[in-house]
Amino acid sequence: MPIISTSQIRKDFSNKNILDGLSFLIEEKDKIGLIGNNGSGKTTLMKILIGALDKDSGDIYIQKDVKIGYLEQTPTFALDNVYDEMMSSFSELIEIEKKLKEIELALSSKAVDNLDSLLKEYSHLQEIYESKQGYAKESLVNGMIKGLGFSEEQKNQDPKILSGGEKSRLLLGKLLLSKPDILFLDEPTNHLDLEGISFLEKYLKDYSGTLVLISHDRYFLDAIVNKIFLLEDGKIQIYRGNYSKFYEQRKKDLEMKKHQYDNQQKEIKRQEEIIKRFKAYGNARYIKQGESRQKLLDKMKRIDPIAEKEAAKISFKVDMETGYRVLSCEQVEKSYSTQIFENISFEIFKKDRIGLIGPNGIGKSTLFKIIMKKIQADRGVLSYGSNLRIAYFDQELSNLNSNSTIIDELWDSYPKLNHYQVRSYLAKFNFIGDDIFKLVGDLSGGERARLSLLKLMLEGGNFILLDEPTNHLDIDSKEALEDALLDYEGTILAISHDRYFLNKIANKIFAMSSKGLDSYLGNYDYYLEKTSLKDDEDENDLPISKTEKEKIKRQEREDRQKIKKKKAELEALENKIHKLEENLKKLDEKLQDPSTYEDYELVNSISKDRNNLSKELDDLMEEWMNLG
Repeated sequence: MPIISTSQIRKDFSNKNILDGLSFLIEEKDKIGLIGNNGSGKTTLMKILIGALDKDSGDIYIQKDVKIGYLEQTPTFALDNVYDEMMSSFSELIEIEKKLKEIELALSSKAVDNLDSLLKEYSHLQEIYESKQGYAKESLVNGMIKGLGFSEEQKNQDPKILSGGEKSRLLLGKLLLSKPDILFLDEPTNHLDLEGISFLEKYLKDYSGTLVLISHDRYFLDAIVNKIFLLEDGKIQIYRGNYSKFYEQRKKDLEMKKHQYDNQQKEIKRQEEIIKRFKAYGNARYIKQGESRQKLLDKMKRIDPIAEKEAAKISFKVDMETGYRVLSCEQVEKSYSTQIFENISFEIFKKDRIGLIGPNGIGKSTLFKIIMKKIQADRGVLSYGSNLRIAYFDQELSNLNSNSTIIDELWDSYPKLNHYQVRSYLAKFNFIGDDIFKLVGDLSGGERARLSLLKLMLEGGNFILLDEPTNHLDIDSKEALEDALLDYEGTILAISHDRYFLNKIANKIFAMSSKGLDSYLGNYDYYLEKTSLKDDEDENDLPISKTEKEKIKRQEREDRQKIKKKKAELEALENKIHKLEENLKKLDEKLQDPSTYEDYELVNSISKDRNNLSKELDDLMEEWMNLG
């Protein structure tokens, strides 16, 4: 059953159409990934849905008594410590607890006039308290504090002195503990380390309410969502399944639309040539036939061409090659008031692509500063290879001057470039027209990240240090960066919490802790496999007999036959799913038409048909997921 229904939602900013007549349904228990390029209107749409921003036109229908949860952008804290702030999410239960104690005190007195009513009220309140996990609230708060990466010492810390990222985590924890019916989250993984992301991922998987999630974290989307809402050019397209399923279906859809467009263009050209020949004959009969064909051609519904969305054209070049050994680090340690890390030892070789991971605050960025000689290690030795030229991407984007225009920012860094070269490079990173005269301080996070990557690209470094390079990038820009790094002839060391990014580019993982660093010769999934299956390594090394080898071959043949059968079953299921989705879409269009609600019986009939169809579709999707 729909929890939110929208019809023809429209929003303009500065005469630019952001949302162009959006109509869609959000159903109970949906877990929706709202995706689209930076500036496509995702946050705008989310704010309209929660009532924080006015729409220009259209209708929104929300189920009665639905509790909506949204992560605030400007944190305000009324209590003195992190624990109490988290506990304030249970304000209703705390009030019930007080009331229960008052009733217990009243019942303990000798003279009670209204004993029956007090016992009845006590029983009712106790039922509510138990059903809402009142007795588990301390455990839930402690679990949330730990899961989101707060230390035991920080439990008693004043929220007002927390960092921006810590404040965001505190707000997220309070929101999750409040358990709204529908939860709206805008980039919730931004300030979390890998452990925090894993905790949130598990929490949202088990979350029983409805979820609308804006995220550029493809790994995160794959694990959680069952629908994708793609917002593009002011329109919304809906896909069932997670991000990977959307990605494959999107490719097929675009190929099909391009094929349809090309075929129509060929037909239009053919008809135009026939019309031209008929008119050229000069005969009244042929001229009339030409005019008839022209009328039919004019009435033809034209298919729009597929707009090619160009991501930034990133390409990292090496001005000078390094030697085989790029960097070695032996027994490095660093302390400030307390020790940050110790016993950090590793070797980096030419063309290594290394993902550096570890909890927030473990000193990954500090290690980068030591490598770049911006600060000194307290102990240990770093040995640098020959011809080394380090280029650095800073997650804070501090290499940009907020008071410069885009064109001056690039030109000041590379004064030898001529005007044509500067504008050409900026265009490759999608800074075109008057955009190049914008102030850097007025740019979005994604635009600043693109400009910083452009400056990095022109450095010609042969050893790139990347500190959270994907944080502000949309999915298209992330993919462009990943492809550029895979083509790069130099060496890469990248701090990242983006597991999809680590899987795609890394051929080694350095897992850093306060006590040292462990190296894994593979991507992030390989690291997960090795850290979770260490106990099985000895078993995997056992010798295999000839009889066992025959059994394995026989099993492999059977497995191939099973795969073939499964593939056929999957194709049949996908066809059924496609037909049901088409039928569901037609019913949704009827429900999104305001005139439908003039006939109560019609609304009931359509809603009943839709619920039956939706249940059948969910069953098929579950069957498809189990087969896949």
